[in-house]
Amino acid sequence: MTLGPSSDDAVEAGWQKVRADGRVRPELLDAAYAEPGLRQLFPWTGMGELHFSRCTEQRWTWDIPYIQPAADGHYWVSGPLRSQAVGPAETVSQAIAMVVERLPVGCGPAFLGTSDELAVHEAMQERFDG
Repeated sequence: MTLGPSSDDAVEAGWQKVRADGRVRPELLDAAYAEPGLRQLFPWTGMGELHFSRCTEQRWTWDIPYIQPAADGHYWVSGPLRSQAVGPAETVSQAIAMVVERLPVGCGPAFLGTSDELAVHEAMQERFDG
């Protein structure tokens, strides 16, 4: 019996894809990947921003802040929603720390599937645990 890809495999492939597409500053990718709490999440990009999802397939989750480039090599942390701002960060380390501080409780590793499938999984877990 052959098993399909694991969540870890899908997340690692996501990191490789984000690195290869060149839309995010390499130092940001290196720092985010070095942080265990973020490395276990699925990364995706948009407009030079680095986003993190609790699931591996689209539609990704929008419950984690994201990092966008700012002038002079600085960063801006927003989210989790586009209408929410966390604030500026002078260094990549500050930006990473701002995201990690705001990770949802029990966040990660990424769920293999969509956000809808993750919601069903979490509801079932809550039923069994509660």
